[in-house]
Amino acid sequence: MKRMGMIFRAKANKALDRAEDPRETLDYSYQKQLELLQKVRRGVADVATSRKRLELQMNQLRGQSSKLEEQGKKALALGREDLAREALSRKAALQQQVTDLEGQHQTLQGEEEKLTLAAQRLQAKVDAFRTKKETIKATYTAAQAQTRIGEAFSGISEEMGDVGMAIQRAEDKTAQLQARSGAIDELLASGALDDPTGMAKDDITAELDRLSGGGDVELELQRMKAELAGGEGGRQAIEGGQGGQENAQQQDRFRKE
Repeated sequence: MKRMGMIFRAKANKALDRAEDPRETLDYSYQKQLELLQKVRRGVADVATSRKRLELQMNQLRGQSSKLEEQGKKALALGREDLAREALSRKAALQQQVTDLEGQHQTLQGEEEKLTLAAQRLQAKVDAFRTKKETIKATYTAAQAQTRIGEAFSGISEEMGDVGMAIQRAEDKTAQLQARSGAIDELLASGALDDPTGMAKDDITAELDRLSGGGDVELELQRMKAELAGGEGGRQAIEGGQGGQENAQQQDRFRKE
């Protein structure tokens, strides 16, 4: 079970590494930092609101204390010392509340200053991370494009690998067909295979046909020469006969005269 669990975790880790895009991871981290910065700002706003509320409460208590002091003075002027004492007693209680609130106010003010400083530092870190994130993303995109171009030129990418395999298969099939065609021609020429159309002949038959064809041509040429020679002799004989007849006619006409 431990081994199976290890194998499963290894395969899952490999699958996650393959599916992980560093640009998406950087964007997610930046989003989380923005959310944290927003929480710190809300904390600063809450502390400032509480501080402002204490200030309003202290101002209200100080106003009541001043009012009690005026009332004590009036009661003492009217000879009501008991009322004056009661007014001063209430004033003292309000003053104690004001003192407690001032301590809380100082505490809240210190927390507000700390949170404000933390928010400023976090804002600076977030800004720096954003700049670095964009730089890394641009570098990663450029490297990825350069890698793809290099793979395309070298032919080791998946797409170019498929194209190269298709070309190789086409060349292999073409070479196989050419070899088969050449083998069939050799077999037909050697007479190992019969040509059902009668167009393919072996070397001896082809040579005999060539010689026979050549003899026929020679015989035809001799015949044509003989015809030409016979034609010339007949024409000369005819011309000779015509000339003798003319001479005989001329001699006969000469004797009559």
